[in-house]
Amino acid sequence: MEHARLAGRGAVATGPRAAAGRLLLHPAAKPLLWLLCLLPLVWLVAGAALDRLGANPAEALIRSTGDWTLRMLCLTLAITPLRLTLALPALARFRRMLGLWTFAYAALHLLCYAWFDMGLDAGEIARDVAKRPFILVGMGGFALLLVLAATSFNRAIRWLGARRWQRLHRSVYLIAGLAVLHFFWMRAGKNDFAEVAVYAGVLVTLLLSRLWLRRGRGATA
Repeated sequence: MEHARLAGRGAVATGPRAAAGRLLLHPAAKPLLWLLCLLPLVWLVAGAALDRLGANPAEALIRSTGDWTLRMLCLTLAITPLRLTLALPALARFRRMLGLWTFAYAALHLLCYAWFDMGLDAGEIARDVAKRPFILVGMGGFALLLVLAATSFNRAIRWLGARRWQRLHRSVYLIAGLAVLHFFWMRAGKNDFAEVAVYAGVLVTLLLSRLWLRRGRGATA
């Protein structure tokens, strides 16, 4: 019977989960993910250069960078639930990279808005922020993302202390809420909420799953 138990453990260790873990730890995994995250930006730049972004390329760039910010945020928030549910601790090594890509696309979204809509006029941007609440909400979310990106490195963890760093980075929940609210208000003028509902549903599911998994781990600790 003891031999059977050991054999069973060996089968698990060499099964699909172990193979997935080895793939996630492969030296090429991070560069491959980095390239995959870069592809949308390459596609947008190529589309702009070749005039393939439609009748209003500036609006296409603003919306596309905003969409990719939300997608990267969803992927970042999915890491912890997937890591715990699938028992794949190696997934954690990709969380920082996805978080930084979320910030990168948010920064591009802000740059496209400031450049194409406002002509990089700081006064005009300030007036627009005061006039349109969804712009203010977006700016608030970006400011929080900037703080998280600036403190995403090991030196910041040592400087802040692990507990304070974790509390600070839980503001990703607030960022997710602000991102959905920004998107909702932006689409409210056209009464088009289909995509908003999809992103809101995904983000709420991911946030609730993180809280449920954390509560479950505390109950069994």
